[in-house]
Amino acid sequence: MSDSRPVGILDSGVGGLSVTREIARQLPHENLLYVADQAHIPYGPRPLDEIRAFSQAIARFLLDQQAKAIVIACNTASAAALHTLRAHFPDIPIVGMEPAVKPAAEHSRARRIGVIATPATFQGQLFASLVERFAQDVQVLTQVCPGLVEQVEAGDLDGPHTEALLHTYLDPLVAAGIDTLVLGCTHYPFLMSAISRIVGPQVEVIDPSPAVARQTGRVLAARGWENTTDALGHHVLCTTGDVAAFAALVQRLTGLPGVVRGLTWQNGALELVEAQ
Repeated sequence: MSDSRPVGILDSGVGGLSVTREIARQLPHENLLYVADQAHIPYGPRPLDEIRAFSQAIARFLLDQQAKAIVIACNTASAAALHTLRAHFPDIPIVGMEPAVKPAAEHSRARRIGVIATPATFQGQLFASLVERFAQDVQVLTQVCPGLVEQVEAGDLDGPHTEALLHTYLDPLVAAGIDTLVLGCTHYPFLMSAISRIVGPQVEVIDPSPAVARQTGRVLAARGWENTTDALGHHVLCTTGDVAAFAALVQRLTGLPGVVRGLTWQNGALELVEAQ
Protein backbone atom coordinates (compact mmCIF):
# COMPACT_ATOMS: atom_id res chain seq x y z
CA MET A 1 0.00 0.00 0.00
CA SER A 2 1.27 3.47 -0.87
CA ASP A 3 2.38 5.60 2.09
CA SER A 4 1.90 9.30 1.39
CA ARG A 5 3.16 10.56 4.75
CA PRO A 6 6.04 13.00 4.29
CA VAL A 7 9.71 12.44 4.92
CA GLY A 8 10.76 15.02 7.52
CA ILE A 9 14.09 16.78 7.03
CA LEU A 10 15.76 19.18 9.47
CA ASP A 11 18.72 21.54 9.43
CA SER A 12 19.85 24.78 11.03
CA GLY A 13 19.31 26.62 7.75
CA VAL A 14 19.47 26.12 3.98
CA GLY A 15 22.38 23.65 4.03
CA GLY A 16 20.10 20.64 4.31
CA LEU A 17 18.53 21.66 1.02
CA SER A 18 21.55 20.03 -0.63
CA VAL A 19 20.29 16.74 0.83
CA THR A 20 16.64 17.57 0.15
CA ARG A 21 17.45 18.25 -3.50
CA GLU A 22 19.08 14.83 -3.80
CA ILE A 23 16.22 13.04 -2.02
CA ALA A 24 13.77 14.72 -4.41
CA ARG A 25 15.89 13.56 -7.35
CA GLN A 26 16.25 9.95 -6.19
CA LEU A 27 12.77 9.60 -4.63
CA PRO A 28 10.65 11.89 -6.80
CA HIS A 29 7.30 10.57 -5.55
CA GLU A 30 7.98 11.17 -1.86
CA ASN A 31 6.35 14.10 -0.09
CA LEU A 32 8.96 16.14 1.78
CA LEU A 33 8.65 18.42 4.82
CA TYR A 34 11.74 20.53 5.48
CA VAL A 35 12.50 22.64 8.55
CA ALA A 36 15.26 25.26 8.56
CA ASP A 37 15.89 26.63 12.05
CA GLN A 38 17.33 29.91 10.81
CA ALA A 39 16.37 31.63 14.07
CA HIS A 40 19.26 29.78 15.73
CA ILE A 41 21.79 29.54 12.92
CA PRO A 42 24.65 28.72 13.03
CA TYR A 43 24.46 25.56 15.13
CA GLY A 44 28.19 24.86 14.83
CA PRO A 45 29.51 27.04 17.70
CA ARG A 46 26.60 26.25 20.05
CA PRO A 47 26.85 23.91 23.08
CA LEU A 48 25.91 20.33 22.25
CA ASP A 49 23.06 20.28 24.80
CA GLU A 50 21.47 23.30 23.14
CA ILE A 51 21.71 21.67 19.68
CA ARG A 52 20.10 18.52 21.10
CA ALA A 53 17.20 20.55 22.52
CA PHE A 54 16.56 22.32 19.22
CA SER A 55 16.81 19.06 17.26
CA GLN A 56 14.43 17.23 19.57
CA ALA A 57 11.84 19.99 19.33
CA ILE A 58 12.07 20.04 15.52
CA ALA A 59 11.75 16.25 15.41
CA ARG A 60 8.63 16.48 17.59
CA PHE A 61 7.13 19.03 15.19
CA LEU A 62 7.89 16.80 12.18
CA LEU A 63 6.24 13.84 13.89
CA ASP A 64 3.22 15.97 14.78
CA GLN A 65 2.97 16.64 11.03
CA GLN A 66 2.87 12.85 10.45
CA ALA A 67 6.43 12.42 9.19
CA LYS A 68 7.14 8.71 8.56
CA ALA A 69 10.92 9.14 8.75
CA ILE A 70 13.33 11.90 9.76
CA VAL A 71 16.52 12.90 7.99
CA ILE A 72 18.91 15.02 10.05
CA ALA A 73 20.36 16.90 7.08
CA CYS A 74 22.90 18.63 9.27
CA ASN A 75 26.27 17.23 10.29
CA THR A 76 26.35 19.36 13.44
CA ALA A 77 22.92 18.20 14.63
CA SER A 78 23.74 14.59 13.73
CA ALA A 79 26.95 14.69 15.74
CA ALA A 80 25.19 16.23 18.72
CA ALA A 81 21.75 14.63 18.65
CA LEU A 82 21.44 11.55 16.43
CA HIS A 83 21.71 8.99 19.24
CA THR A 84 19.49 11.09 21.53
CA LEU A 85 16.75 11.38 18.91
CA ARG A 86 16.83 7.67 18.15
CA ALA A 87 16.44 6.96 21.86
CA HIS A 88 13.54 9.43 22.23
CA PHE A 89 11.72 8.31 19.09
CA PRO A 90 12.48 4.58 18.76
CA ASP A 91 9.55 3.82 16.44
CA ILE A 92 10.61 6.26 13.72
CA PRO A 93 13.57 5.65 11.41
CA ILE A 94 16.07 8.50 11.72
CA VAL A 95 18.76 8.95 9.08
CA GLY A 96 21.76 11.00 10.16
CA MET A 97 24.67 12.67 8.43
CA GLU A 98 28.24 11.67 9.01
CA PRO A 99 31.38 13.01 7.36
CA ALA A 100 32.29 10.69 4.49
CA VAL A 101 35.51 9.51 6.11
CA LYS A 102 35.08 5.90 4.99
CA PRO A 103 34.83 6.53 1.22
CA ALA A 104 37.50 9.21 1.45
CA ALA A 105 39.91 6.79 3.12
CA GLU A 106 39.10 4.14 0.51
CA HIS A 107 39.67 6.55 -2.41
CA SER A 108 42.81 8.28 -1.14
CA ARG A 109 46.00 7.09 -2.80
CA ALA A 110 48.12 9.60 -0.92
CA ARG A 111 46.66 8.26 2.38
CA ARG A 112 46.00 11.85 3.42
CA ILE A 113 42.48 13.30 3.49
CA GLY A 114 41.00 16.62 4.55
CA VAL A 115 37.69 17.16 6.36
CA ILE A 116 36.05 20.58 6.63
CA ALA A 117 33.20 20.99 9.10
CA THR A 118 31.89 22.96 12.08
CA PRO A 119 33.42 22.71 15.58
CA ALA A 120 30.48 20.68 16.94
CA THR A 121 30.90 18.05 14.22
CA PHE A 122 34.46 17.39 15.31
CA GLN A 123 33.58 17.49 19.03
CA GLY A 124 30.98 14.73 18.84
CA GLN A 125 31.82 11.08 19.43
CA LEU A 126 30.56 10.26 15.93
CA PHE A 127 33.55 11.75 14.16
CA ALA A 128 36.12 10.14 16.44
CA SER A 129 34.40 6.80 15.91
CA LEU A 130 34.51 7.21 12.13
CA VAL A 131 38.24 7.92 12.15
CA GLU A 132 38.93 5.01 14.49
CA ARG A 133 36.91 2.54 12.40
CA PHE A 134 37.77 3.59 8.87
CA ALA A 135 40.88 5.76 8.79
CA GLN A 136 43.48 4.31 11.13
CA ASP A 137 45.99 4.03 8.29
CA VAL A 138 45.16 7.44 6.84
CA GLN A 139 46.23 10.89 7.96
CA VAL A 140 43.04 12.87 8.61
CA LEU A 141 43.50 16.65 8.56
CA THR A 142 40.56 18.56 10.01
CA GLN A 143 39.65 22.19 9.46
CA VAL A 144 36.86 24.21 11.04
CA CYS A 145 35.46 26.89 8.74
CA PRO A 146 33.91 29.81 10.66
CA GLY A 147 31.83 32.05 8.47
CA LEU A 148 31.11 29.71 5.57
CA VAL A 149 27.63 28.75 6.78
CA GLU A 150 26.75 32.43 7.09
CA GLN A 151 28.00 33.11 3.54
CA VAL A 152 25.75 30.40 2.12
CA GLU A 153 22.81 31.64 4.17
CA ALA A 154 23.40 35.10 2.69
CA GLY A 155 23.46 33.63 -0.81
CA ASP A 156 27.10 34.64 -1.34
CA LEU A 157 28.46 31.52 -3.02
CA ASP A 158 31.37 32.95 -5.01
CA GLY A 159 31.97 36.53 -3.91
CA PRO A 160 35.38 37.90 -2.83
CA HIS A 161 34.78 37.35 0.90
CA THR A 162 33.63 33.76 0.38
CA GLU A 163 36.61 33.13 -1.90
CA ALA A 164 38.99 34.56 0.70
CA LEU A 165 37.53 32.39 3.45
CA LEU A 166 37.81 29.28 1.31
CA HIS A 167 41.45 30.01 0.50
CA THR A 168 42.16 30.49 4.22
CA TYR A 169 40.71 27.08 5.06
CA LEU A 170 41.63 25.05 1.99
CA ASP A 171 45.09 26.26 1.01
CA PRO A 172 46.79 24.67 4.06
CA LEU A 173 45.08 21.34 3.35
CA VAL A 174 46.20 21.38 -0.27
CA ALA A 175 49.73 22.37 0.79
CA ALA A 176 49.73 19.42 3.22
CA GLY A 177 49.16 17.06 0.29
CA ILE A 178 45.56 15.88 0.63
CA ASP A 179 44.09 14.16 -2.42
CA THR A 180 40.55 13.82 -1.04
CA LEU A 181 38.36 16.43 0.66
CA VAL A 182 35.26 15.60 2.69
CA LEU A 183 32.50 18.20 2.89
CA GLY A 184 31.43 17.75 6.51
CA CYS A 185 28.64 20.33 6.49
CA THR A 186 25.56 20.26 4.28
CA HIS A 187 25.98 23.96 3.47
CA TYR A 188 29.29 23.33 1.75
CA PRO A 189 28.02 21.52 -1.40
CA PHE A 190 26.52 24.85 -2.48
CA LEU A 191 30.13 26.11 -2.61
CA MET A 192 31.25 23.14 -4.71
CA SER A 193 32.23 25.21 -7.74
CA ALA A 194 34.51 27.51 -5.76
CA ILE A 195 35.89 24.67 -3.62
CA SER A 196 36.77 22.55 -6.66
CA ARG A 197 38.46 25.49 -8.33
CA ILE A 198 40.61 26.21 -5.27
CA VAL A 199 41.70 22.64 -4.45
CA GLY A 200 42.27 21.76 -8.11
CA PRO A 201 41.54 18.63 -10.14
CA GLN A 202 44.04 16.53 -8.19
CA VAL A 203 41.75 16.60 -5.13
CA GLU A 204 38.52 14.58 -5.13
CA VAL A 205 35.72 16.41 -3.30
CA ILE A 206 33.12 14.17 -1.62
CA ASP A 207 29.54 15.36 -1.10
CA PRO A 208 27.62 12.89 1.12
CA SER A 209 24.16 13.98 -0.08
CA PRO A 210 23.65 11.17 -2.65
CA ALA A 211 24.56 8.51 -0.07
CA VAL A 212 22.11 9.98 2.46
CA ALA A 213 19.33 9.98 -0.14
CA ARG A 214 20.08 6.34 -0.99
CA GLN A 215 19.93 5.40 2.70
CA THR A 216 16.61 7.20 3.04
CA GLY A 217 15.24 5.13 0.16
CA ARG A 218 16.54 1.91 1.73
CA VAL A 219 14.95 2.76 5.08
CA LEU A 220 11.55 3.39 3.51
CA ALA A 221 11.74 0.28 1.31
CA ALA A 222 12.68 -1.93 4.27
CA ARG A 223 9.44 -0.94 6.01
CA GLY A 224 7.25 -0.90 2.94
CA TRP A 225 6.65 2.81 3.50
CA GLU A 226 7.36 4.11 0.00
CA ASN A 227 4.94 6.44 -1.71
CA THR A 228 4.15 4.37 -4.79
CA THR A 229 1.88 6.89 -6.49
CA ASP A 230 2.76 8.03 -10.01
CA ALA A 231 2.45 11.69 -8.98
CA LEU A 232 5.45 13.80 -8.10
CA GLY A 233 5.91 14.48 -4.41
CA HIS A 234 4.68 17.65 -2.72
CA HIS A 235 7.29 19.73 -0.89
CA VAL A 236 6.65 21.95 2.12
CA LEU A 237 9.65 24.04 3.13
CA CYS A 238 9.54 25.81 6.50
CA THR A 239 11.79 28.30 8.25
CA THR A 240 11.99 29.92 11.67
CA GLY A 241 13.62 32.90 9.95
CA ASP A 242 12.64 35.36 7.22
CA VAL A 243 10.14 33.56 4.97
CA ALA A 244 10.57 35.72 1.87
CA ALA A 245 14.37 35.57 1.98
CA PHE A 246 14.25 31.82 2.56
CA ALA A 247 11.87 31.28 -0.36
CA ALA A 248 14.15 33.24 -2.69
CA LEU A 249 17.21 31.28 -1.56
CA VAL A 250 15.41 27.94 -1.96
CA GLN A 251 14.76 28.77 -5.58
CA ARG A 252 18.27 30.03 -6.20
CA LEU A 253 19.97 27.05 -4.58
CA THR A 254 17.70 24.20 -5.64
CA GLY A 255 14.87 25.25 -7.93
CA LEU A 256 12.63 22.89 -5.94
CA PRO A 257 8.92 23.53 -6.30
CA GLY A 258 6.93 23.70 -3.13
CA VAL A 259 5.09 25.70 -0.51
CA VAL A 260 7.16 27.87 1.85
CA ARG A 261 5.83 28.35 5.38
CA GLY A 262 6.93 30.25 8.45
CA LEU A 263 7.53 28.69 11.86
CA THR A 264 7.85 30.30 15.26
CA TRP A 265 9.35 29.09 18.53
CA GLN A 266 6.87 29.13 21.42
CA ASN A 267 8.05 27.90 24.83
CA GLY A 268 10.59 25.55 23.29
CA ALA A 269 8.22 24.14 20.66
CA LEU A 270 7.61 24.93 17.00
CA GLU A 271 4.31 26.23 15.65
CA LEU A 272 3.30 27.00 12.07
CA VAL A 273 2.68 30.65 11.33
CA GLU A 274 -0.68 31.17 9.69
CA ALA A 275 -0.28 32.05 6.01
CA GLN A 276 -1.17 35.65 5.20
